[in-house]
Parts: sequence; structure tokens; C-alpha cells
Amino acid sequence: MEIKILYEDKDILAIDKPSGISVHPDGKNNDETISDWAVKNYPELENVGEPLGEVKRPGIVHRLDKETSGVLLLAKNQQAHQFLKSQFQNHEIKKVYYAIVSGWLKNDTGIVDEPIGRSPVDFRRRLSGRGARGEMRDAVTEYRVLKRFEVEENKYSFLEVMPKTGRTHQIRVHMKFLNTPVVCDKLYAPKNVCPKELDRLALHAKYIEFKDMKGELIKVESPNPVGFAFVDSL
Repeated sequence: MEIKILYEDKDILAIDKPSGISVHPDGKNNDETISDWAVKNYPELENVGEPLGEVKRPGIVHRLDKETSGVLLLAKNQQAHQFLKSQFQNHEIKKVYYAIVSGWLKNDTGIVDEPIGRSPVDFRRRLSGRGARGEMRDAVTEYRVLKRFEVEENKYSFLEVMPKTGRTHQIRVHMKFLNTPVVCDKLYAPKNVCPKELDRLALHAKYIEFKDMKGELIKVESPNPVGFAFVDSL
């Protein structure tokens, strides 16, 4: 597995996670994960972080969905892990995603402030609004429309998305709530048209801003994935 390193110092590592690779094992298959790559290339990370049950999460401070690509932070020691974790918990880290969604959003900017619970029909899915079950967790997502376009008479919006909280599938759930689901989302919009230019979920962690161990603000940016190039050509 080849992983591009976007930033590295003695405490923190930022990588460019490809789409289609899980951050850590899910127990369902033996596919290589980011955790496997981390231990193989940085053996000192093996015992850094907080395990999830029996699953080790070497250096993992946050996660991206399997089908989401982009910037992912890893801590290289326990002190850095706690330092970054604290920044996430205090909402001091700025995360910006690029997304292509189905339909044209009415407003150029907006905020989705809708708690997220579980779907009553599919344990894999989360849900906002009517019908959500279980514990409802606060979730806030800001967005800005960068471009509206059409492909073969289907309408799409290209968005900059800023999640203010870090719930599972948050952006995907909130875009579904607005009736503009993320393009090529097989879980939340399996019947929607997926443009031939895309063969993956149209969600990319574009950049992240955090403080390093010296207190200096660091911004790390990931190049747009190949599948997003067709937006610029329109």
C-alpha cells in the first residue's frame, strides 16, 4: 500500500488517505488498513492511542469513512495523541471537506443543525430528523456552494463543507437530510445516478488546521482526487 505523507514532524503525521481503505480493521475481512500501514512503516506507533475493544488504533486520533479520501492525522507518541485529542474535543481543529451532492442547494451558504441518531431499518446507517432512533447526538454542519452544474440533465452542487462536530457519517447524513445526498453514496442514496466520471464516494477531506506541539498553527491540504477533476472542466 502506497500512502502519501502530507506533513510530518517528530510528533505528528498527516497522510493522504485513499478512498476505499478503512482506517482500522472492522473484523469482517482481512483487507489492509491504515492501521496496518502505520505499524509497518512506523513501528513505534503500535501502542500509541486508545484501543477500541480488542482493535488497536496505532496513532489514530480521528477517522474518515472507508470511502472518504483526504487528510488524516496520526500521533507519533502518546503525548501528541492526547494533545490532538484535546484539540478535537474542544473543537479547536478546523476541518474542511469537498463534496459533490445531487441536486442544487437553494442557498449559497447554510448551516445544518440537526441531531443524529440511528436508522430504525439499517444498523449501518445514521439518521437526522423524523424516524431517528436511540441516543440523539448534537451535530452541526456548515456548507458553502462552490459551483452548480448539470451532467446529462442531472443537477449537482460542488460544496465546501465544514463539520463543527464529529459524528459518524455526519456530512453524508446531513446532506441526505437536505435531500441532496453525496454523489455515489451507496449507503445513503443507492438509487441515485453516479456520474461515469466518478467511481467512488464524492467526499474528500480537503484540509485540516491544528496546532503542533509548539503551539504553532499548521494547515495541511490534500490535492483533489482524480474523480473530482471533471468538476473543474465544466
